[in-house]
Amino acid sequence: MRLVCAVVAAVILVVMVVVGLLLKSSSTGVVSFGTSDQVAMVGLGVLLAAGVLLLGRPRVDGDAEGVRVRNVLGSHALPWAAVRSVRFDRSSAWASLLLVTGEEVAVLAVQAADGERAVAAVDGLRALLAASRAGAGQRRE
Repeated sequence: MRLVCAVVAAVILVVMVVVGLLLKSSSTGVVSFGTSDQVAMVGLGVLLAAGVLLLGRPRVDGDAEGVRVRNVLGSHALPWAAVRSVRFDRSSAWASLLLVTGEEVAVLAVQAADGERAVAAVDGLRALLAASRAGAGQRRE
């Protein structure tokens, strides 16, 4: 997904820069284009490319210590003790972490459209959660 977003962002940026450069300073009688219009086209291309790159930002990493979730806007680093369950309902577009506080954190990196890879990712997160609980239970004894 990140590679696709990077390629699409690059294409958008190149197209907008080319359009901006080819938008000559002229007046057709109805519309007049100037230097400010050229700069605006390039600026618009930069903004659109940055927006597309944000779509490739989601990521989830889990280990024995906890889980780190990076979504389009914002990140969360959570110890497994703060996570009650890893949810991925059939009707959900993406997975989520249900916290012990009752809050829910969306995991946009694991989406239903990913099919079996999403199921494998959720199974992996659930296994890490179960392992952390088993380890916590052994430390209490």
